[in-house]
Amino acid sequence: MPRKTHKEKGDRKNRGKGSTAEKRTPRPKPKIDFTVDSLDFKNVTLLRQFTTDQGRILPRKYTGLPAHYQRRLNRAIKRARQMLLMK
Repeated sequence: MPRKTHKEKGDRKNRGKGSTAEKRTPRPKPKIDFTVDSLDFKNVTLLRQFTTDQGRILPRKYTGLPAHYQRRLNRAIKRARQMLLMK
């Protein structure tokens, strides 16, 4: 089969940094309405907000938390599970 060759550069979609056709909207900044001290394994009501009904921990993409808060959150949820405070 013969190879397809691009005759014009306009055939390709605009990709990369020079693309002005479609700009991404920036990710909204997280509104953290709790203090770092409240991220504790005993605060089950707060931790349940960051888990699904099946008990899975929501990723950063959905929580919108900074990385260090997300790590503390994961640690607190796993400790609460060990203490049988959460599923």
